[in-house]
Amino acid sequence: MGPTPVAQLATPINKVSDLDDIFSVVRDDFAKVDALIPRQLTSDVALVSEIGRYIVDSGGKRLRPLIVLLTARANGYRGDEHIRLATLVEFLHTATLLHDDVVDRSGRRRGRATANALWGNSPSILVGDFLYSRAFQLMVDLNSMDLMAIISDATNVIAEGEVLQLENIGNAELAETDYLEIIRCKSALLFQAAAHTAVVLSDDDPDTISGFRDFGLHFGLAYQLVDDWLDYAGDSQLMGKNVGDDLAEGKVTLPLIATIKNGSNDQAKLVRDAINSRSDRHLNAVIDAVCSSGALDYTKSRAEAEASLALDCLVSLPDNLYRDALENLTTFATSRMR
Repeated sequence: MGPTPVAQLATPINKVSDLDDIFSVVRDDFAKVDALIPRQLTSDVALVSEIGRYIVDSGGKRLRPLIVLLTARANGYRGDEHIRLATLVEFLHTATLLHDDVVDRSGRRRGRATANALWGNSPSILVGDFLYSRAFQLMVDLNSMDLMAIISDATNVIAEGEVLQLENIGNAELAETDYLEIIRCKSALLFQAAAHTAVVLSDDDPDTISGFRDFGLHFGLAYQLVDDWLDYAGDSQLMGKNVGDDLAEGKVTLPLIATIKNGSNDQAKLVRDAINSRSDRHLNAVIDAVCSSGALDYTKSRAEAEASLALDCLVSLPDNLYRDALENLTTFATSRMR
């Protein structure tokens, strides 16, 4: 997957909605999801329930289940299986967060202490496994081999993406195309699976299915690229983590790749040394290099290009308030860079 030139932008990114307004479109459905989540977190093992509730209730935006609900309704779905589907998608996402925080040795997420910081690594990993297995139990309840195939394939690719990212920790020579493949696997695939499974609930038209599926992919890529931008231009309160955390972990993201490629020799050396040392000791200098080299502007343009492609995917799909909400969600995602 190569970069999408900004010249290919077709749909402008200019309308921004409040996230609460977007959620309000499926308020009743989300109330059912919020009621189902604690019921599905019940366990005879008290620590499982305690950690599960802590991480699920830790203030995440729940965009993946939101995409499930909006996609299903946008395509005219009138049943209630999308509630179960949205719940299992949230459980899969939460499980990956638990595992990620252990791998990254993270102590803070969404402005709160991580589960591994409070309970230790082993309980966090095992409760993540519990959430994975509970998600697959919910998937079995849906009684659809098509849905199971989509979710199981996505889960497998997400795991591969995690390993691929781990392999490239401290790799200052990581190419942009390789990085885009990492975030496609690690971050965008669950957004794609959320939209893909939701439309499959009620439609077998290949064009409609591919439209929603591709929307989820491009939205997921855009959302991750915005996060990359925020790591060097945002603030810790907005992100729920410390600015420069990725650098300290040795993670190579697009702003760093673009700085090495397009910055001066001194800027490229500074960033390479910071990546190789896995240190944020020179974070302010790295941020200055990222900004002055044009890498932040480039990252922003790449995020907006993916968001525009996501919007293009919706153009030929059913025109209703749910599709409008998906459009607004996309513009909201990129508005975090303003």
